Amino acid sequence: MRKIIFAATVLLLSLIALPLYSQQSPTITKVEPPDWWAGLPSPTLLIYGTGLANAHATLASAPAGITIKQQRPGNEGLYYVVELAGTESASPGALKLHMQSSAGTQDITFNLQRRSTASGPKTLTAEDVIYLIMPDRFADGDPSNNQPRRSSNTYDRSKPRAYHGGDLKGIRDHLGYLEELGANLLWLTPILDNDDNSPQDYHGYGTVDFYAVEEHFGSLEDFQDLVHDAHRRGMRIFLDEVVNHVGPRHTWAQHPPSDCWLHGTPANHPRFSDDFLSITDPHATKSRWYNTIAGWFGDVLPDLDNDCPEVENYLFQNAVWWKEKTGIDGYRLDTFPYSSRQFWAKWHNDMRKLYPEIADIGEVFNADPAITAFFQGGRKQFDGIDSGVTSVFDFPTMFAIRDVLTGKAPAGKLASTLSRDSLYPHPEKLVTFFANHDLPRFASLPNSSLQKLKMAIGLIATLRGTPQLYAGDEIGMEGGDDPDNRRDFPGGFPGDAQNAFSTAGRTPRQNGVFQFTKAALALRREHPALRNGALFHAAITEEVYSFVRRAGKDALLITLNASAQSRTVSLSNEEQGALPRASGLRPLLNSGSGALATVEFLGGKAQLEAPAFSITIYQIEQQGPP
Repeated sequence: MRKIIFAATVLLLSLIALPLYSQQSPTITKVEPPDWWAGLPSPTLLIYGTGLANAHATLASAPAGITIKQQRPGNEGLYYVVELAGTESASPGALKLHMQSSAGTQDITFNLQRRSTASGPKTLTAEDVIYLIMPDRFADGDPSNNQPRRSSNTYDRSKPRAYHGGDLKGIRDHLGYLEELGANLLWLTPILDNDDNSPQDYHGYGTVDFYAVEEHFGSLEDFQDLVHDAHRRGMRIFLDEVVNHVGPRHTWAQHPPSDCWLHGTPANHPRFSDDFLSITDPHATKSRWYNTIAGWFGDVLPDLDNDCPEVENYLFQNAVWWKEKTGIDGYRLDTFPYSSRQFWAKWHNDMRKLYPEIADIGEVFNADPAITAFFQGGRKQFDGIDSGVTSVFDFPTMFAIRDVLTGKAPAGKLASTLSRDSLYPHPEKLVTFFANHDLPRFASLPNSSLQKLKMAIGLIATLRGTPQLYAGDEIGMEGGDDPDNRRDFPGGFPGDAQNAFSTAGRTPRQNGVFQFTKAALALRREHPALRNGALFHAAITEEVYSFVRRAGKDALLITLNASAQSRTVSLSNEEQGALPRASGLRPLLNSGSGALATVEFLGGKAQLEAPAFSITIYQIEQQGPP
């Protein structure tokens, strides 16, 4: 009898100790994705709430052909997963899901929309000029969102890491400025919702909601309006896609939907590593590269397990949702090597089944061409995987430009870096740049100058690949390490002393850089050789690098002189050289002071004078066929 009483007591205590969520009525707080489209692959719904551990979903009503394929509860009774089937061939309409447990019920309405008939995106090409914008630091078009309801104490322009008020409407208001400059593809740093209570998440890289726009930047409708207006001007929008990690205040950090959602926990996770070489090394063991893939970025940001099928599918669906909802044209893929290559290969394969021409650019922050080339898509590597990414940023050339122009390296470093283009599946698709939001401003580098800034601009306008500018470099903005390199664009904010968006508002120095940038980009548009032509070395010395871009009859000579004195460059028009059958050189653009003279070839030889600290561009006049 004592044993029976004891057993009954244990059972009663265990029932009392059951988690509260198993006794709660289902309460739904959010569904992701929030809606979907007829004709697309069937979505998997991640339902957030409480009391979901013992719930069961049924379809109370739905367009014909739609069924529930599978369903299961997530962790802690806080999530429920419903896999739908049949949306590929269904008509648009509303679904009503009936969530029921022994403690109660709740209904969910989920809309299946009609897809837009707008044409698909054009892929990334050398015709494009990318302009990087950090929304919070570009222009404040709507001061009413500076102190949003949920995060009213995070705006303070006097603090370099607080929100400064830049928003989506501010970008929309200045599309004309960007069009005048010559930019046609805008890369926006993340616009997704970040922690409401953090005064330091202005940059957008700490996502807490993958389906919401950061309220400091405006609304979903504001972003849709921006995309629409950009398309109307022939411009395109790339969103910064962050799939490696989430913000530390994301609910997943403490309560992941499933056990495989994150690599570890806030208290116990793999340590951060950025050893890209271990990923590209065919002889490296998993113990060498695991922390690069699984480590928490900066040992702070929760690392998503992209190879978990649930996470992989969630991130794919999220990218599709933003494409369909807003009409964006592509993605910039943040911290590209930190997510597994298997994940990226599948992500790209699935995306291109829906959008064959969609383009993206991977961030591989490394100075070694052998490493950046490994991650570019277009070829399987030793692991049998093609990452599928359209291209990567050309960090090696960026470092070479900075080193050469600030006197850290001879001019030949540019040529030697370019000489390794054979490592890339598609060197013509690389994105060339000399600055971004993670680097000190070029104008503030030791030994930099206004002349050298123009030289850097001239290089990215004339090298192979697709050029990218960082907002403000076209007016010579200054700034040191993060966050000083993210100063507000002058004229974009109420009370600014000057307006650099207008010619009249710019200083002579700013106008000088702007006009040179505008002219260099216009020259690129006018000459197929600068966009898609072959590149040949013409002259390489300690201080001078001269190269030719040629496409059919269009041929140009570009000469960089990194010396404080003018230099004479000797050239030949021999058949096997860089300038075969050249008869003369007609000046087109000079970053230095003074006019350039036309150069003639006499006896097959020519000499040009390269001004001190300058980049010069000449049209090559030719005799006979190219």
